[in-house]
Amino acid sequence: MRVLVIEDERRIAADVTAALSAAGFIVETSGDGEDGWFRADSEDFDIVVLDLGLPVMDGLTVLRKWRAAGRRMPVLLLTARDGWREKVEGIDSGADDYLTKPFHMEELVARVRALTRRAGGHASSILAVGPVEVDTRKKDVSVDGRAVALTPLEYRLLTYLILQNGRVVSQSELGAHIYDQDKEHDSNAIEVLIARLRKKLGIPVIETRRGHGYCVTPTEGAAS
Repeated sequence: MRVLVIEDERRIAADVTAALSAAGFIVETSGDGEDGWFRADSEDFDIVVLDLGLPVMDGLTVLRKWRAAGRRMPVLLLTARDGWREKVEGIDSGADDYLTKPFHMEELVARVRALTRRAGGHASSILAVGPVEVDTRKKDVSVDGRAVALTPLEYRLLTYLILQNGRVVSQSELGAHIYDQDKEHDSNAIEVLIARLRKKLGIPVIETRRGHGYCVTPTEGAAS
């Protein structure tokens, strides 16, 4: 899952990046409102962590411009302790949640996980497709109760597909949402990753739609 953190305080940005990366997210950062607005307006992120007190363009303006343009990704606001008016304005402007500074990184990670689940229509921290279960809090995966050891990349791929609720996802979209943007990957990397993940799961839960991409389905007999 791809996260954009827009925060001008470098220490906070670095701490948030480290915490979300450790939780399995692909994190990118921006230090001012105008740059952050442009990036999330022109690229697809699964969630944005947005500070309100930004230089160049303030966070509320950024949020309003996204919503006016039809950008619907979840947004978690970071606000000052005494900024209750901004909290109200932020929620009214389309924010999905807010967190008051200073905050515990564990709470921020939990809120980001919850927002990405809800965006995919999942209320619980357990994502399930047929006999496959993914515990997004512990990052554990099981099939019929049997634990399955996945690499971080395999885990991100499976989680992203499940959160799409059966929507067919192209190779290019998968690559953008599961790979670190600073790392190179060749054109058949997704195919290799899918094959490896299918072998570990041992059931045909990942379906190939030729010429279109991949989706997860709880029905048996998915195409290989």
